[in-house]
Amino acid sequence: MTQRALFYECFAGIAGDMHLGGLVDVGVPAEHLVRELNRLELADEFDLVIEPGKKMGITGTRATVRLAEGIDRPHRHLSTIKGILNRAGYPPRVEKLAESMFTTIAKAEAKIHGTTVEAIHFHEVGATDSIVDVAGAAIGIDYLDIDVAYCSPVEVGSGMVRCEHGLMPVPAPATAEILKNAPLRYGGVDGEATTPTGAAILSAVVNRFEAPRFLTASAIGYGIGQKDFAVPNAVRLTLGELGNAAELGLETETNLEVECNIDDMTPEAFGPLTENLFAKGAKDVFLTPIVMKKSRPGTKLSLLVDEARLDAVLGELFAGSTTIGARLSRVTKRMLPREERTVTTSLGDVRVKIVTLPDGSQRWKPEHDDVVALAERHGTDYLTTREAVSRDVDSAIR
Repeated sequence: MTQRALFYECFAGIAGDMHLGGLVDVGVPAEHLVRELNRLELADEFDLVIEPGKKMGITGTRATVRLAEGIDRPHRHLSTIKGILNRAGYPPRVEKLAESMFTTIAKAEAKIHGTTVEAIHFHEVGATDSIVDVAGAAIGIDYLDIDVAYCSPVEVGSGMVRCEHGLMPVPAPATAEILKNAPLRYGGVDGEATTPTGAAILSAVVNRFEAPRFLTASAIGYGIGQKDFAVPNAVRLTLGELGNAAELGLETETNLEVECNIDDMTPEAFGPLTENLFAKGAKDVFLTPIVMKKSRPGTKLSLLVDEARLDAVLGELFAGSTTIGARLSRVTKRMLPREERTVTTSLGDVRVKIVTLPDGSQRWKPEHDDVVALAERHGTDYLTTREAVSRDVDSAIR
């Protein structure tokens, strides 16, 4: 089973019009986008111009929302914008996604200005062109019918930007608030690279702010921006299929597996041999009791090692054991994503290994050696110490 995925690369940031251009360039028909946007009651206030664009050698699509003459930039409340979207009669998925983007902006603005979501009246983001950008984003994402969206670190820019309230630092406060849990890059361009509208689009669409591990691209599109930066002002959208490993969020690692059968070595010698193999770079070492020819009991020693450390590990194996040969095979391992974190507990610091399951939930385990050390320090038994540490770690992680 595969998943249909969209991957954003915001190396020069993202704005609403750039996103519209990228959607068209990656496969959303321009006529579909225009037709659906004309369902808005604001249709007589704008024209969406879609044309080829180019920035520093990168060609793509530029989308420009041109307002009709005499159109001002009214201040609209969230409830007003929701009414405009509702009266357009869009499919529930489109309406819900567009509302989510505007609600995200409203929550950020409310927090910044110390007021409520209901009291917020949008300035730039409530204008006709911004409504077109957001509605168009929802229309395009719905058309692509993706299952999951990824995004690499987002460039936000540097310097100051002029807003309704005057000069503001880049990223604008609303942008910073919306993307506070996303990985950002600062200072890659001079000026505002990511707008609040662009940030809200990513916040509503992206499931994971990371690069996909197994993506087979079927289409690549570039949305060309209006500004000129020192880097190509474009956003890249890649549409493709995720394989099973990526669907489950698994990591993949390839190693060499080394095996040998030993029947003429004392059991005590396996302890130092195992320790020395780890010291030389073996990732795993394990022993399996076996019965060899003539019914002799023996031990199969197996280890995993990166190819770069193979010679050192083989040298230790031949020097520290009685084997005269070893079998090699290449193996691939699928692993749950994991991280090691140091957690401060009531008894002291302990290292914790945390893994993420395919459904997004996590499980964890405290490092055995750290629990033993804490038990010795406090004069308590291992089980009591482990129970106390586990309670503290569980509270810290959850």
